[in-house]
Amino acid sequence: MANATLRRLSLAMALVAAVGCRAQPAAERDSSANRAASTDAAFTRLAAEYLADYYQRQPTRATYDGIHKYDDRLDDYSRQAVMSAIVAAKDFRQRVAATDAAALSLSNRLDREQLLRTIDSRLLTLEVIRPWMTDPDTYSSGLTQTAYIMINRRFAAPDVRLRGLIAREKAMPAALNEARKNLENPPRIYTEIALEQIDGNSDFFKTSVSAAFPEVTDAALLAEFKQANDAVVEALAGYKAWLQNDLLKRSNGDFAFGEDTYRRKLAADEMIDTPLDELLTVAEADLRRNQTAFADTARKIDSRKTPAQILAGLEAEHPAPDKLLSTAESELESLRRFMVDKRIVTIPDAPPPRVVETPPFMRATTTASMDIAGPFEMVASDAYYRMTLPDPAWSPRQVQEFMRGWYYALITNVSVHEVWPGHYLQFLYAKHFPSDVRKVFGAASNSEGWAHYCEQMVIDEGFHGDDLRYRLAQIQDALLRDVRFIVGIRMHTRGMTVPQAMDMFVKEAYQTPPVARSESKRGTSDATYGYYTMGKLMILKLRDDYKAKLGAKYTLQDFHDTFIRLGPLPLPLMRQAMLGEVNQLF
Repeated sequence: MANATLRRLSLAMALVAAVGCRAQPAAERDSSANRAASTDAAFTRLAAEYLADYYQRQPTRATYDGIHKYDDRLDDYSRQAVMSAIVAAKDFRQRVAATDAAALSLSNRLDREQLLRTIDSRLLTLEVIRPWMTDPDTYSSGLTQTAYIMINRRFAAPDVRLRGLIAREKAMPAALNEARKNLENPPRIYTEIALEQIDGNSDFFKTSVSAAFPEVTDAALLAEFKQANDAVVEALAGYKAWLQNDLLKRSNGDFAFGEDTYRRKLAADEMIDTPLDELLTVAEADLRRNQTAFADTARKIDSRKTPAQILAGLEAEHPAPDKLLSTAESELESLRRFMVDKRIVTIPDAPPPRVVETPPFMRATTTASMDIAGPFEMVASDAYYRMTLPDPAWSPRQVQEFMRGWYYALITNVSVHEVWPGHYLQFLYAKHFPSDVRKVFGAASNSEGWAHYCEQMVIDEGFHGDDLRYRLAQIQDALLRDVRFIVGIRMHTRGMTVPQAMDMFVKEAYQTPPVARSESKRGTSDATYGYYTMGKLMILKLRDDYKAKLGAKYTLQDFHDTFIRLGPLPLPLMRQAMLGEVNQLF
């Protein structure tokens, strides 16, 4: 299933290597070296120019990544700003494409390809998918995310961060007004998700934000803060009323991307242009493999019970909601120690992340996530492993059903994915990635594929290897990702409905109804979230091929260290960097 574009890229790189091996006179070699150095320098300047433009247009992302030049500015949510960003992105794409790839170093050739794909993805999002026109949660939760970063990232003194937050809060009511102008016929489920999360958004400003700066004693500054924060709460209340009374009634759009857009997004984000029917074949084959492994593992645990009965017994063994965070935290050190003792991967010297509750504005579609200081952050060092707790408004029955999805063995699997050796480890390396392009932009099939790959790899290497409950939990999560792969394609290109997707998560992946509901809703906007399984399968293939290439010199730790240090490039580019070829991805 080799990518035709990648085959051309591979051929071009091979030709460059061949030319480089030709005998040259000394003067010609010096001239070629000077031209290459000049082209590399010009590309590096162009990439820096793009990043500067990118951060200027997205101050929230700048703060998140550790760029604090724009901490007192809010993203411009106006239609005019969107159009301006499109014009700028097209200009940058032309300039990047005009850079002579053959004259660049291998590292910069990889970055050039990544930057082109990044710009393609941005243009596809702004011009075709258009969440600014179809997703009301983009605005309300986007503003909440801005405030969350300002109060949780301790990158400056409290009064300095507070002044930046006040400046941003003053612009938030106007941003919600821009939402009213921009939003046109969104899918009903998008408006429902925004409504589901908006009370959490408002409560966050009322409670967490308002109490976030107890160290600040400047009465005038605090009064200004209260006025700005109260205005945001009021604006969110008005936005909620508008969503309920106006937008919901005219939310008749289709969330499905369609096959052309879906394929273009996969190509831009992941460098995958495999026909969708072939991808479905890959996904369905992996689903069947994991279903067989699930049944076999369950049978080994207790042959007298069905796999569903075995799982139900495991799901009954879970902590109380108020013990979930401490339960996860208690195992992080043993996970880290296992990585070190077994020489699985090099662990930098860093404290474990704090385990905290998922913010309310992320609860509707997120079960667990990592939040760590950005690659350019020089002061803030806090890292947060976020886990979703039951909604306080739920009934005892709903809480009990939800907590079935947090049984003990599964908590471990999620911690592998989010912390050691998954996302947290990869983020710790980010400051040392080879280029700023890779520090900022990356492929989800790399980062999420890595974390998902780690779940299986850790069990394969012996962590809780003598306890089949942990293997069963790992396979259950693999089934979840297989179904994401399938329903993402089917919902957006084959007419699958959200209820049908929910049914598939329950029946084919052994998921609880609350998890199935959340996963199906997520898939309506995170259309290509099959990148977990896609990435895992490509990494397993890369590992096998890397092992074959190195022979007796191969070690698992070397493979993992080499992979992480290269940064989150699309997997085809990782193959180019580690193997010198692309060939088959799966």
